[in-house]
Amino acid sequence: MAYDRVWVLADDRPGNVTQALGVAEALGEPFRIQDIRYDRWGGWHNALRGISLRGVTAASRASLAPPWPALVIGAGRRTAPVARWIKRQSACRLVQLMDPGWPGRDDFDLIVAPQHDGLPDRPNVLHSLGACHRASCALLAAEGQRWAGRLAHLKRPYLVVVVGGATKDRAFGPEHGEQLAAGVAALHEKMGGSILVTTSRRTPAELTDRLIRNLPQPCYAFRWRDGAENPYLGFLALADSIVVTGDSMNMCSEACANGGPVYIFAPPGFVSDKHARLHRALITNGYARPFGAEGVPWAHPPLNAAADVAREIKARGLL
Repeated sequence: MAYDRVWVLADDRPGNVTQALGVAEALGEPFRIQDIRYDRWGGWHNALRGISLRGVTAASRASLAPPWPALVIGAGRRTAPVARWIKRQSACRLVQLMDPGWPGRDDFDLIVAPQHDGLPDRPNVLHSLGACHRASCALLAAEGQRWAGRLAHLKRPYLVVVVGGATKDRAFGPEHGEQLAAGVAALHEKMGGSILVTTSRRTPAELTDRLIRNLPQPCYAFRWRDGAENPYLGFLALADSIVVTGDSMNMCSEACANGGPVYIFAPPGFVSDKHARLHRALITNGYARPFGAEGVPWAHPPLNAAADVAREIKARGLL
């Protein structure tokens, strides 16, 4: 078996996996993706799962074997017991994205907690602005080149609209879709050019239909489908301005990797307090503006928390 110094624990949370992959890619070293799947006990509290593989399927357990890595990167609470178990077998270093929760925080060499999470300061905690992601300058450049020809028939500038959906505690209703469409149409009237729309796995078909029906032409829309070639990163790379719905912290952070104007759609009551804290941080630091507060276009450094984390990993000698 080949020896990979870095393992990424990839479970059934695509948003978490994207964050972990972003950090691994930013390290610039080959890595192995360890597929982690859970059985009926995978939802137990970590106090019950402990430093063990309880809640992990037999197939996933079988893949966790020597040669052990030097560094394990995980994200989200449910990967934490697995990471701690690997460390007990191998004395590797652990990097965890987002608070792993209690117990076991001291087992992690670095916990990357977004500022909006409000995790108290600790020696092993790094507070990031926004979520880690894969939208590096290099990847965006490559994706932009890949999609530029396919979109060449659409006149510039490009107004990209990134659409999410309902979350567990907030609805994304038809009225929100209509409000979003009206605002995008008004911004497009000022900008000219073309509208590029991309939806996500959480976007209901009815919402997509209503939004597209109410947007002016020219408009190129991608409806998310599992396994379909997704232009999302290409759209971000080519965007002259971006409107992103505020229901996804990952999407808001990825939009700010573009370096150009970003407008966050988050009408009153649309998002949780945690999401709102992220929006305020991005706005305060000059990466974004509230949707509807359009003005003179501006630029900012591309936001890439994954690159910051990779630098911190190397600075601490964790790899």
